[in-house]
Amino acid sequence: MTPFGERLRALRAERGVSQKAMAQAIGVSAAYLSALEHGRRGAPTWTLIQKIIGYFNIIWDDAEDLARLAETSHPRVRIDTSGLSPAATELANLLAESIEKLDEAELRKITASVRSALGGAGGKR
Repeated sequence: MTPFGERLRALRAERGVSQKAMAQAIGVSAAYLSALEHGRRGAPTWTLIQKIIGYFNIIWDDAEDLARLAETSHPRVRIDTSGLSPAATELANLLAESIEKLDEAELRKITASVRSALGGAGGKR
């Protein structure tokens, strides 16, 4: 499951909405919505994110947080380190080779550390 899928599922549960009902309301199939929640589909389009935000009537910071989660929720990440330092290549490969060995607490700690190094929660300078 991706961070976006986890949040989407939580929003549906909080409001007592079925996948089928939500899917019909936003114009996608229930199978697609299920795949999105379970991380079997890539990040949703900006248009679909906006439909979801409108469907749940999410505003301001919560809407921005949901959009940020969608941007960082692609289940098959590719990192091109060509032209970067050897340290960058080493880090990318280390994560690729061993991320499944880390528990949730370790993952959250590493994520917080990377965000801090990048200067904020969004990770963009």
